[in-house]
Amino acid sequence: MADTPPPGDRIAKVLSRAGVASRREAERMIEAGRVTVNGRKIDSPALNVTAADLIKVDGKPVAEPEPPRLWLYHKPAGLVTTAKDEKGRETIFDTLPEELPRVMSVGRLDLNSEGLLILTNDGEVKRKLELPSTGWLRRYRVRTHGTPSEAALERLRKGIEVEGTRYQPMTVTFDRVQGANAWLTVSLREGKNREIRKAMAEIGATVNRLIRVSYGPFQLGQLKAGEVEEVKPRVVRDQLGLSDKPKVMRERRRK
Repeated sequence: MADTPPPGDRIAKVLSRAGVASRREAERMIEAGRVTVNGRKIDSPALNVTAADLIKVDGKPVAEPEPPRLWLYHKPAGLVTTAKDEKGRETIFDTLPEELPRVMSVGRLDLNSEGLLILTNDGEVKRKLELPSTGWLRRYRVRTHGTPSEAALERLRKGIEVEGTRYQPMTVTFDRVQGANAWLTVSLREGKNREIRKAMAEIGATVNRLIRVSYGPFQLGQLKAGEVEEVKPRVVRDQLGLSDKPKVMRERRRK
C-alpha cells in the first residue's frame, strides 16, 4: 500500500493563503529561519501543518486569514510594482491607502506603464491569476510615435519573435491618429515582461504611453490615477470559482 500523505497543507502554502507572502517568498523566509511551528524553528518547506499547529513568523503568530479579497488599483506612471526597489524608487506600496491590509499585486506593470493593476490579500489567488493557464485577456490602450502600417500590425496578429522570445498572436486594432502619434488597442493573454513595448519596437514603432484598461472581467472604468476600489465579495467568489464559504485555515492554537 502507498504511504498515506500527512494531514494538512504545506507550510509555504498556508503562509501564502494567510497573506504573509507569496509561496516562493514564504519558502525563502523558512530557509532563513524566520518561521517556527509549535515553538520549533523550521528550515525546510517540506512540512505539512494543520489548524492545530501554532505558526509564527519573526516571533509573531500568523493570524487567521481573511477570505480572498481583490482590489482594483489605477497605477500611475512612474511607480515600481515591487515591495522594495534596489534603486530606492517609489513603489506602488508606498502610495496605497493606509487602511488597506497587506496586499500583493497580480502580475506587474513596468515603471512607465499605467492603468489597471489587481491587488489581493491571498497568495494562492495571486498565483492562480498569474498562471498562463488562467488565460485572462489583458487589454491595453497604446500610443505610439508614428503610425504603424497594417502590414506591420499584421506581424503582431500572427505572433512575433523578438531576440529569441516568441510572443503569442495579439489582437491589435488601429484607433486614431493624434498629431505625430497613433492610438491602438492591443489585447493579449500572456503578459510577458515589457511584451508590448518590445513587440512594437520590433515593427519600428516606439511606445510612448501604455495604459492597461482591463484584466479578464475587471475593468479600469472611471478609476482615477492612484485610486483603489475593492471588488464586491460575491463578484470575487463568482469570478474565482469559490464557494460562498471559502476554505481557509483557522486561527492557530494559542498556548
